[in-house]
Amino acid sequence: MENEVWMRGPIPEIPILLQPVAHALLQVNEDVQKLITDDLEPYIWIKPFSIASIAFHLQHIVGVTDRMFTYSKSKGLIQEQFDYLASEGKFDEKITIQILKQNLEDRILYSIEEIKKIDPLTLMEERFLGRKQIPTTQIGLLFHAAEHAQRHYGQLLVTVKTIRGLLMTGSIH
Repeated sequence: MENEVWMRGPIPEIPILLQPVAHALLQVNEDVQKLITDDLEPYIWIKPFSIASIAFHLQHIVGVTDRMFTYSKSKGLIQEQFDYLASEGKFDEKITIQILKQNLEDRILYSIEEIKKIDPLTLMEERFLGRKQIPTTQIGLLFHAAEHAQRHYGQLLVTVKTIRGLLMTGSIH
């Protein structure tokens, strides 16, 4: 079994203070790619016991990461990002497991490339979150992207285990 990402050493070209952000995001991607298997395809929109669906969690990790990285560059969201936010978790028959997993991997790998370009001297600079312009810092936004991704991976794990349990008992088909 391979060590977790953070145990494999520094990611080349990532500033030392941002290694934990990169490690966490890469770990989420690896874990999702293993957890979400093709047999779950018919169940990606199911909300067992009213918990969030597989599709929602995967879309939300992508969306939050995108939004936090946008704010970390002192930019506001564009309409496309608001539209994506509004679509998170809404049934779309064109969305498949492969699309969800590829979108996640693409966003995380893009984030890693973005991190490589960050000047560590800017990490404590003030940034603002959302429409309310809540004050924070660049490192705060980047850390939140990673932490939020990990939180939703944990919730995704519960959703998947719940669906698998319901399949085993014959409660869903």
